[in-house]
Amino acid sequence: MSTHIVGRAAETEALLACIAAGRHVLLEGPVGVGKTALARAVCAMLDRPMVRVDGDGRYSESKLVGLFDPPAVLTQGYRPECFLAGPLVQAMRLGGVLFVNELNRMPEGVQNVLLPALDEGRIFVPNLGEVAAAPGFVLVATQNPAEFVATGALSEALLDRFELVRLDYQTEAEERDIVAQDARCSPGMDIIVSAVTLVRATRSDARIRRGASVRAAIAVADIAARLGGDVARAAQLALPTRIELVDPTATPVAALLDDLAKKARVADPR
Repeated sequence: MSTHIVGRAAETEALLACIAAGRHVLLEGPVGVGKTALARAVCAMLDRPMVRVDGDGRYSESKLVGLFDPPAVLTQGYRPECFLAGPLVQAMRLGGVLFVNELNRMPEGVQNVLLPALDEGRIFVPNLGEVAAAPGFVLVATQNPAEFVATGALSEALLDRFELVRLDYQTEAEERDIVAQDARCSPGMDIIVSAVTLVRATRSDARIRRGASVRAAIAVADIAARLGGDVARAAQLALPTRIELVDPTATPVAALLDDLAKKARVADPR
């Protein structure tokens, strides 16, 4: 996928300014609006190393910070060279960006480990000692809005350490450009237009609680390009896992998508 960012001038400027000022940033927005792509692109612009962590309810404090290699400890003791640095320590030592994707999916204990790193640029690791961040260390994290499944609220203490940059869905023209840039199968513009129109329709239909993102439009366009331009059929393959219905028992997904395809005037090539 390209690291070129379509649109997002204001959000890019805001993120660049915050990182340049040494501030930690929380990127908030729905799934698939490009939070990770924006963070990656800004790190590339600044030539800053980025260490990535993906939020998971099973993630542990030791996985974030690091741990001592048990076999090495048995033979050498708690020597610094026996320590296996986790993403937090790696980013601190590099003076880089620790990118935590979906921070609000992390357990509270893991979130709390970040507080001294954010406040003082230092953490204490048992049997290793103090780890001080090199100049340039910042944390960039993302979170989906609270209404999304499997997300929780960040603590007030943690939120107080972040600047907030919000991202929402982009304009239709920009989403077409994104699909054209990131699709793998070189779909024609007619396919791209239909895919974007159909996906955008999922965000305003009263039967759908959570609509699909431009990532879904890319999938629809790619599949349609391999199905002779059949966008409606491609949508039946790509969208069921990417939308959430208000009442799944009352609204069959296949019928709903067929209805949206007709309303969006998606042509059947057959």
